Amino acid sequence: MENCELFSILRLVLSTMKIISYNVNGIRSAISKNWLEWLALQNADVVCLQEIKATADQLNLSLLEAAGFPYYYFHSAQKKGYSGVAIFSKVKPDHIEVGCGIEPYDYEGRVLRADFGEVSVMSVYHPSGSSGEVRQAFKMGWLADFQKYIDALKTKHPKLIICGDYNICHQAIDIHDPKGNAKNSGFLPEERQWIGNFLESGFIDSFRHFHHEPHQYTWWTFRAGARGNNKGWRIDYCMVSKNLEENLKEAKIYAEDVHSDHCGLSVTLKLA
Repeated sequence: MENCELFSILRLVLSTMKIISYNVNGIRSAISKNWLEWLALQNADVVCLQEIKATADQLNLSLLEAAGFPYYYFHSAQKKGYSGVAIFSKVKPDHIEVGCGIEPYDYEGRVLRADFGEVSVMSVYHPSGSSGEVRQAFKMGWLADFQKYIDALKTKHPKLIICGDYNICHQAIDIHDPKGNAKNSGFLPEERQWIGNFLESGFIDSFRHFHHEPHQYTWWTFRAGARGNNKGWRIDYCMVSKNLEENLKEAKIYAEDVHSDHCGLSVTLKLA
């Protein structure tokens, strides 16, 4: 048994689980920016990725193992170089569920779940509607279908941690210019209402559970020096089932670490 796996098993025996979520905007691009070296230093047990834009056969999987993750699972989009999610783990999951069973979404590689005992961790990449009306309609259909999917799933797996790029800012505090973006996809009233309804259906925004200050973002456009000026959006979340509220220990955003137009975020739970 490798030392990294033994250490992670000991952590889980002690009932601490740290999960990192990261929209890498192309895993091969992120790796070229020393993302794996960064990841190896974060002491995470599980990593949820979005927008990997690759298939497993396009990656040197030994690099993942060298970073401390001997178990890795992918749900790539059928369209090459597009979308896709992944989960890396130091401990082998009890079960992996690829997709949500809805063909248009599974074609785009948007959902992956790993079960660890009673806790299920999901990596999810919600569609963007910024390219126009067709994709915005697709996004709204997804949101309705995803809520139904999760409502059914949590009857069998009630302890859910749903990490990913939701492509929605919930409140004005989550976006640098709420007035200027009020009619833009990602901050539309109906999208924000969906986030609110999703939380009310039994979830906690783990970052806001601990942090209430403004100017905390997870995505910045590449244009006009937005990141340097911190003109960002908080559209990435680790949503945690309310029945795990007492288990929440810490949540962080890694805004200073640059491997993508997004940054990583994490949630840590004490499960005993």
